[in-house]
Amino acid sequence: MEFRISKRVANGDLTATRIKERLQHTRLPADPSRVDPELDGRDWPRVIQDRFAGALQPSAVLIPIVERREGLTVLLTERAAHLKHHPGQISFPGGRMEQSDRDLQETALRETQEEIGVGPEHVSVAGYLAPLPTVSGYAVTPIVGLMDANVVLQIDQREVAAAFEVPLAFLLDSANQEHSSRRYEGIEIPVIAYYYQARKIWGATAVMIAELQKKLLLK
Repeated sequence: MEFRISKRVANGDLTATRIKERLQHTRLPADPSRVDPELDGRDWPRVIQDRFAGALQPSAVLIPIVERREGLTVLLTERAAHLKHHPGQISFPGGRMEQSDRDLQETALRETQEEIGVGPEHVSVAGYLAPLPTVSGYAVTPIVGLMDANVVLQIDQREVAAAFEVPLAFLLDSANQEHSSRRYEGIEIPVIAYYYQARKIWGATAVMIAELQKKLLLK
């Protein structure tokens, strides 16, 4: 399948340093259980918006960006096929906030170490995206981090089937987004998807990528 690469990113306009600059004023949410559906960028049905208005389960994911010789990449994982929730789907390492976590950043880094064996010492946090709602009742805060390119992954096969990298330039090119909808509990839900090397990246993960694009490519 043919795909486009963002010329702006491919030409080196967006570097690890520039990413830090773009995100330097971002902060963790004051209330990790609340979201603003309008920030999601999707036209949610009213019944779903009402569901988002209440308190949701706080959670966080890490968006790991890796600086390779050929350019920046984003690390994603494929969830294990036997998992009860979202088996086989593409996601970022992360999960729900535990009582022992000081904040959502610690949640994302803890889950990353548990899932793919990358400790906090191998990640430099660059910034944060606004919490995004999921139809399953979570408020997910994405933590953007620059990950050590030399770290060796130690994948927990109980949770993760595989990990792979996608060029950041590919993910930041709007031409590689596909927009559609799917039915959930009898309601049409807007869906964003990316297709990369036979893998479908969709759902909340795709929305996070779209939000990252807005942050990094602002003029």
